[in-house]
Amino acid sequence: MKAFRMLPRYIRDAFKSVFRNFSLSIASISCIIVTLILVSISIMLTTNVNKATTAIEDDVTIVSFVDSDLTYDELKSLANEVKKMENIESVEIITKQDKKEELAKESKTYENIVSTWSDDNNPLHNELFVKVIDIEKINDTAKQIEKMPSIEEVKYGEGMVEKMVTIFKGIQNGMIIIVAGLIVVTAFLIANTIKLTIFSRKREIEIMRLVGASNTTIRFPFVVEGFILGLIGSIIPIIITIYGYNSLYKYFDGHLFTPIFKLMKPFPYVYSVCGVLILIGVCVGMIGSYRAVRKYLKI
Repeated sequence: MKAFRMLPRYIRDAFKSVFRNFSLSIASISCIIVTLILVSISIMLTTNVNKATTAIEDDVTIVSFVDSDLTYDELKSLANEVKKMENIESVEIITKQDKKEELAKESKTYENIVSTWSDDNNPLHNELFVKVIDIEKINDTAKQIEKMPSIEEVKYGEGMVEKMVTIFKGIQNGMIIIVAGLIVVTAFLIANTIKLTIFSRKREIEIMRLVGASNTTIRFPFVVEGFILGLIGSIIPIIITIYGYNSLYKYFDGHLFTPIFKLMKPFPYVYSVCGVLILIGVCVGMIGSYRAVRKYLKI
């Protein structure tokens, strides 16, 4: 309770310390700025890659070509059998008549061609569009469907889909490791910077001990100082994140390289990223300060 009553004083002393040890404070703030910019980039890459991966997973469909002689009732019965299989999310029936009508809508040439086809001589196949729950098991699911009676062929972009998902998953995991590593490095650098500040104020701390100051009274101002350094250090990364990502989104028209890879909409997405940056900045600053005081001053 005493620490909270003394909080205004601790904040005042922390601000004085920041300006009194200006060169060391700038070093800490610069470290936080650089790291948070890299963290921001890593977070935005991770979330957008995750969005692209999810979009690909949602769009991947197993196209099952079915015997064209099946009646609609038989086709419906087959679809129900597929639905009972594991890893099946949905099954859509596309009859050869449906495909004929779609072709007719594409161009006048196609319309003239398909108009000569009757129901008996329609060369197109019936199809089942199958969406799976777990894309990593899509190969096994496709093989099971292909073994079913009346299924003539199964296609889903085999080989390419698995490679793309594996690459994206690898990027996601890599970005998470990078973000975690950057946070650890920042905490370490700030702790070392704070150590220099503490060393320069060693006599001041010894006097505080001699007059009976408690461990909390000595430690808390440094923690508040770390909070302030983290907060100040997060300002520039936040500005760069908001304006930088918004400009990038507009420049690439909301997608990267191809419409398949759609970027996250800037707002409120960037606000969430900025919230994470502030949280990381102040937490790392406080933890770095706390560890430096505890470990090197033997409080």
